Amino acid sequence: MSPQKARLVVDLIRGKNVNEALMTLKFTNKRATREIEKVVKSGRRQCERRSPRTSMWTICSSRRAFINEGPRLKRIRPAPMGRAYRYQRRTSHITIELGERE
Repeated sequence: MSPQKARLVVDLIRGKNVNEALMTLKFTNKRATREIEKVVKSGRRQCERRSPRTSMWTICSSRRAFINEGPRLKRIRPAPMGRAYRYQRRTSHITIELGERE
């Protein structure tokens, strides 16, 4: 997915509790939510494995939840009269860090 579309979803959950963020992602109608939800759940599992005593994890501030542009995949689409149009499939790197609520 393109980073621009994924950033719209990350902006919705930045600074929220993990459980609130997962509920927000569940009811958000965007294609990027499925991938971001996987990343948040993975981070929650890692945090629980390290310190099971704490259940109040939050998504850290703006510099800790971001989407960077990944490599672009160049593709070709058939066009009229034997031509070919090039287009780019954009990819993104998702980074979400969790921390304890203070």
